[in-house]
Amino acid sequence: MTRLLALDFDGVIADSAPEAFVVAARTFASLRPANAVAAALAPLVAARTPTLAEVASHPLYRAFLDLMPLGNRAEDYGVALDALEAGALLAEQADYDAWRDRIDREWLRSFHRAFYRVRAALAEEDPAGWNALLGPYPILPAMLRRRSREVVLAIATAKDRHSVGKLLRSWGIDDLFPPDRVLDKEAGVRKTEHLAQLQRRFGIPYPEITFLEDKLNHLDGAAALGVRCALAAWGYNGEREIRLARERGYLVCSLEDVERQLFGSTAPA
Repeated sequence: MTRLLALDFDGVIADSAPEAFVVAARTFASLRPANAVAAALAPLVAARTPTLAEVASHPLYRAFLDLMPLGNRAEDYGVALDALEAGALLAEQADYDAWRDRIDREWLRSFHRAFYRVRAALAEEDPAGWNALLGPYPILPAMLRRRSREVVLAIATAKDRHSVGKLLRSWGIDDLFPPDRVLDKEAGVRKTEHLAQLQRRFGIPYPEITFLEDKLNHLDGAAALGVRCALAAWGYNGEREIRLARERGYLVCSLEDVERQLFGSTAPA
């Protein structure tokens, strides 16, 4: 029985890929202004915030999305753009990890810090444009509200708490996630650290915690704790991630069946 449902934020609750691509593009261009990828990203770096349609039609967006499931933190967006700049083919996690390991660590740290500065600036300077690049996945807010009296709801995310809070408030579901249930990037690099804090905080055994996440590597860590693992198969995941999740025995949830998969029915008991 699930007593605590921990959810990742980006790619699970929030359809945040367009915003991540725009912020990553602006960050990358600021750190490497004189290269072909920065030139290709120029339309996203202009003063005006691009629209969703402009982001979706960008020639690098699809390739960026394909690499997103292989990363974990903000600097991984820089890794993805670095690979696209070099024309590297990163088909599997091992390919990605090897490519990441060859990048200067200080550059990765610089990208991480700059990414959050760029995001904060965009959100402050053009809040309407920033919000337009983000939105909750359909049915998730209503489903979470229906189930909020049955389970403890928590967020385990690599995003910053300030951005998460602003978005939850704009979607009208911030009351479902009090501050002590929102663990952001400061909780640790690995989601096992987030889950361990939640387990200690609420005293709920790991087998009674379900973790809904869109990154396989985070689910692998959670599985080692004894947590029930579920892959969010919407958003940025493809056949590669779905196949591997099933091979490892994780639940694979679509938006259409996520409530039934997690709770055994489509309506609260």
